[in-house]
Amino acid sequence: MRTSVRSSKLLGEALRRARRSAGLTQKELGHRTSLRQATISALENGEGATLDTVFSVLTALDLDLQLTKRADMVPALDTLF
Repeated sequence: MRTSVRSSKLLGEALRRARRSAGLTQKELGHRTSLRQATISALENGEGATLDTVFSVLTALDLDLQLTKRADMVPALDTLF
């Protein structure tokens, strides 16, 4: 799974998809991470979370965080013609 995330809401949606793909409920993911189900829910809804929380969930879902330079969204005109 490769997903571009640029906001807390998009991160939450990506984590929800990964959790569901792994066949886990929020409660089960909470047990794996020692986090409350409510914390998992808040994270998936894009609400405030610490970096420690994010990394705990990423680890439990066997995911890595990679930072890359944003690609230009619009190609230069001279490359179109």
